[in-house]
Amino acid sequence: MRITSILSELLRNLNQQRLRSFLTIFGIMWGTATLILLLAFGMGFRDQTVLNMRGMGDQIAIMFPGQTTQPHEGYGIGRPIRLTEDDAYLLKQEIPLIDIATPEYGNRMYVIRGDKRQNTTVGGVMPIYSELRNIFPQPGGRWLNDRDQKEQRRVIFLGNRLAKNLFGDEDPVGQQVFVRNTPFTVIGIMEEKIQNSSYSQRDYDRAFIPASTFSAMTGTKYVNNIIYTPQNAAYAPQIRDDVYTVLGRKYRFNPSDKSAIGLWDTNEFWEFIDTLFYGINGFLGLIGFFTLAVGGIGVANIMFVVVQERKKEIGIRRSAGAKRYHIMSQFFLETFVIVGVGAAAGYGLGWLLVESLQNIPIKEFVGAPYFAPEVGIIAFVVLGFVGFASGLLPAWRASRLSIIDCLR
Repeated sequence: MRITSILSELLRNLNQQRLRSFLTIFGIMWGTATLILLLAFGMGFRDQTVLNMRGMGDQIAIMFPGQTTQPHEGYGIGRPIRLTEDDAYLLKQEIPLIDIATPEYGNRMYVIRGDKRQNTTVGGVMPIYSELRNIFPQPGGRWLNDRDQKEQRRVIFLGNRLAKNLFGDEDPVGQQVFVRNTPFTVIGIMEEKIQNSSYSQRDYDRAFIPASTFSAMTGTKYVNNIIYTPQNAAYAPQIRDDVYTVLGRKYRFNPSDKSAIGLWDTNEFWEFIDTLFYGINGFLGLIGFFTLAVGGIGVANIMFVVVQERKKEIGIRRSAGAKRYHIMSQFFLETFVIVGVGAAAGYGLGWLLVESLQNIPIKEFVGAPYFAPEVGIIAFVVLGFVGFASGLLPAWRASRLSIIDCLR
């Protein structure tokens, strides 16, 4: 039997049972749309979480001074370990797996402009700091550079909300503020970014000056923390062990004493995020799969009914020489046509639902769903499985019917 004849026969059967056919196709359509929407939400939530975390930096590790909790080489417990700029250079030199290491000073200070004053964290940092922390200037301004550091310039970079509080709608670039009664020239304002975590204060409320200027102004050689990044995230566990070994040798504490140096490695969080969202997307996909499977059961039921109604036709075709695989392929094709019609409608409905939810009020927290290529591929694979499963038994049953029973 030609494909055109099979399709015309299928359309005639669907037209004769319009309500039954509509409900069957609607089940596939709704299951497909649900699967697409759930997967699209999972992708959007994952990307938004990653975007929020990137506000603090990509794959960075932050080291903090601590104190010993174990006796070592004649030294007792409770001995403070304080870090200096040289420690950052030492780590970079001794641990080749580290890509970048930079020190960071910091202290709460008043930033004053006229009669407005803000008590905020002023950081003394190196020029490379902006790349590690994803801090970028708005157009018309700039970040700290090597000359600022070398010449101990009194220049300052402001977080966008801090600049708003101090200057209102004025352009701060080129104007002056005072820090510890010392005038600083504003060279740039931070471009707005999403940041859901920090280790001192959100960057939009902070100010940054050259590390050399900070050290000279405050008279300290001890840094608040050291930030480093691995050459590859896979090296992060090895680098953590090496950090304690190198600094333990310098400051004479036991490398197993993790309290001597506080270490927050965000690479551990990225590993957790990957595992978490594999689980979340797998769970959402499973819900969508079961929703689509319900529609597949409906398709299987209607095909069983069709087989029962067309037993005479099957008997005539078999007696005229049709093989079992001819009968089986005919009912498989009819099943896939029903699933295909419902899937096409489901794809369209799912896309409309995804587009209509782009501006949900809680977008900053859960993200906006989007129709990624992998969403379409997963939906297609699931639909193929559902179509095969729902058509197998009816087609197998139709091909195994006795010719005599069909013609009786």
